[in-house]
Amino acid sequence: MIGLDDLPIRDDLRGLSPYGAPQLDVPVRLNTNENSHPVPEAVAEAIGKALTAELRDLNRYPDRDALALRADLAGYLGHGLTADEVWAANGSNEIQQQLLQVFGGPGRSALGFTPAYSMHPLLALGTGTRWVPARRGVDFALTVDEAVAQVREHRPDVVFLCSPNNPTGTALDPAVITAVLDAAPGMVVVDEAYAEFARPGTVSALTVLPGHPRLVVTRTMSKAFGFAGGRLGYLAADPAVVAAVQLVRLPYHLSALTQAAARAALAHRDALLGTVAEIAEQRDRIVAELRRRGLRVADSDANFVLYEVGGDQSTAWRALLAHGVLVRDVGLPGWLRVTAGTRAETDAFLAAVDSTRREGSNAPQPRQTKGTP
Repeated sequence: MIGLDDLPIRDDLRGLSPYGAPQLDVPVRLNTNENSHPVPEAVAEAIGKALTAELRDLNRYPDRDALALRADLAGYLGHGLTADEVWAANGSNEIQQQLLQVFGGPGRSALGFTPAYSMHPLLALGTGTRWVPARRGVDFALTVDEAVAQVREHRPDVVFLCSPNNPTGTALDPAVITAVLDAAPGMVVVDEAYAEFARPGTVSALTVLPGHPRLVVTRTMSKAFGFAGGRLGYLAADPAVVAAVQLVRLPYHLSALTQAAARAALAHRDALLGTVAEIAEQRDRIVAELRRRGLRVADSDANFVLYEVGGDQSTAWRALLAHGVLVRDVGLPGWLRVTAGTRAETDAFLAAVDSTRREGSNAPQPRQTKGTP
């Protein structure tokens, strides 16, 4: 049996590992920012009926433009959007890959403010786009001046902004988005995968879309909708951007079953999104409880919390795992990320944190600081 090194793969891919988080068989999995709540039975039945209706026609190709689905997504987003301003694909990752295929590529660059979503540089690599890792402040903040200075320095063809940002959790001030748009020579992509969880008063980048044809807002149904297994991501942008990504989309990239299931889910959005408030409550509870224990915690507008462990994060990760709780080591020294799930899952996580502290391991230890990032 041969290995990767024996194949004539691209030099820039040698030595790399596929993206992915550990999927371990443990009682409490809080590492991939999934919605812990199962799809309600009534919604599952509706999706099942929608899929059944498509089965006899599986000998035919699906609507390659997914027009009905795009119209439904536009209706959900609001802001006066139409189907011509929305595009859909297999998760927001494919959406962002298509954007890099069109606006990035060999001889072009993409910039992101780290720490941020770790797939963005991998998507850049896969499309032959040079990746520029820009910086955030010491408290993970991104100010107008810091963002603009780095965009002007590197002049990237594509800028990625995450709001709320993964893994830190906090949404962006819209002033940062407009300032980056003014400074950037190319496209600006705002990844809003966690937008539905944002705290009251948080403004979406969708409000900035009018009059900004170089702005793209990407979303997903994986998180708030609890539709991760359905694989449906989408974007909102000027119709010209939607036309541009169709230049690189694969033929019939969204199956008839995916389109039918997503449309059924959107038709029952109230039931699916009914868990958002409960998840946000658990997120805020995690923030408050960890701070009460003296830990440094990032403010969060997402369905996860980033917190400082007061030691080596890999040791802390293993200590929690030993108590049956799987969180995410995102590679940020001294910090771990935990998904906000059900109340019972939060109970288990907090109990595991307390147990590891009592055991005297290098797991989360109290650290008194002034302020939090």
